[in-house]
Amino acid sequence: MKVSSHGAAREVTGSCHLVEAGKTKALIDCGMFQGGLKQLKKNKAPFEFDPSEIDFVILTHAHLDHCGLLPLLVKRGFRGEILTTSASRELAELVMLDSAKINEQNANHKTRKPNTRYSEKKNFQDSEALYTKEDVMSALNYFGRTLAYGEVLKLSKDIEVKPFDAGHIIGSASVVLRLTEGMREKKIVFSGDIGNVDKPLIRDPSFPPKADYVVMETLYGDRLHKPIAESIKEFYTAINQTLKQGGNVVVPIFAMERAQEFLYLLREGVENGILPGNVKIFLDSPMAITATEIFRRHPECFNKEALELLKGGIDPFTFPNFKFTRNVEESKHINDVKSGAVILAGSGMANGGRVYHHLKHNLGRPECAVVIVSFASTGTLARVMIDGAEEVKIFGEDIPVRAKIYTINGFSGHAGRNGLLSWHRHTGNPDTTFLVHGDEKPMQSIADTLRAQGKHIEMPSLHDEYKL
Repeated sequence: MKVSSHGAAREVTGSCHLVEAGKTKALIDCGMFQGGLKQLKKNKAPFEFDPSEIDFVILTHAHLDHCGLLPLLVKRGFRGEILTTSASRELAELVMLDSAKINEQNANHKTRKPNTRYSEKKNFQDSEALYTKEDVMSALNYFGRTLAYGEVLKLSKDIEVKPFDAGHIIGSASVVLRLTEGMREKKIVFSGDIGNVDKPLIRDPSFPPKADYVVMETLYGDRLHKPIAESIKEFYTAINQTLKQGGNVVVPIFAMERAQEFLYLLREGVENGILPGNVKIFLDSPMAITATEIFRRHPECFNKEALELLKGGIDPFTFPNFKFTRNVEESKHINDVKSGAVILAGSGMANGGRVYHHLKHNLGRPECAVVIVSFASTGTLARVMIDGAEEVKIFGEDIPVRAKIYTINGFSGHAGRNGLLSWHRHTGNPDTTFLVHGDEKPMQSIADTLRAQGKHIEMPSLHDEYKL
């Protein structure tokens, strides 16, 4: 038995782990590297294993850094079975098709001048797309049996899998693998991405069982999250203050989970009289609109409060003065609205998408506000605004930053330090805990704490291999 890391174990990108037991080889996720030029080049590199020898891929959830290289895996010879939950299967199709579209656009417009100075991606020139929409459709043919929380699925005589709710996005799962070789049997838990607690809409993460080995993410291993209730209050306050000044609120938003959570909160704010009933709300993201439709089809992933709404005949994503804007003309008309609007638009880090247009029209107005509710990487426009830039360049124009910039940090979809440590305590006393999927500082913080408790910790680098 052995496990090896083929994602960026010490970086927040590209999750992929290979497990071998007996004659069976299984990948846990096959994610895309994201970030600067160095990361993007890794996506083109050959896999450190033969894709044709992989029997199974177990997909923990549908974010690009976990599912984004599945089309390439199939393109390079994978002919096994991809297993995931029902919701993740639908979301993965959406995410991979969007990724293919971007890859094809980048390849077709490799000589276009960059629109923004905020990303190294503008320097990444390549005439061939990593994969196409046709490659995505081919990959979807290999999605097989559906994983259900709490149910054991035997993949082979060597490996069986049992998923449980990770509480990260709908359909997200942590997984327990039972590995068998001859008379030896070991249990290994892969956390996937562990969700935050008390989030709107979806359930808290389930705790893992005791295990011999643990592979755990560490994204916020050195950070305590602000309580969600405080962050919601801040969000409502930012909107009300801006509307009283006669301005608009622009919210750069991620299409999956974050957009749906904020529709849920906005509906609650209006229905409870916290926000004015005449506020105009727009979701300006075709991908987020499609994701919302997928969310509606999977109430099995909702928390008790959201389910009660559905039972009462209330759609948690629909309310007066709210509009989906799917096509470009509808999106352009939003900029005719000079006051009283909350505009949710992609992308969450403001590094592309329709939010550029809304920032261009509102950022220079002191009565307006931009509310950053998502993680913002260094070099993105969201991070530049958070760091206090007085002027930014959008579509080649210098735009003064006169709008108020709010940063609300409590809406993370990932567990904070206490959540990670609590999750790990339920695994008992594993022989080894492998810390992955986090930057050096938060990973080291978790490692120091667990080692002080007498735990054996490994922090694997790319392609490291361990015998179990």
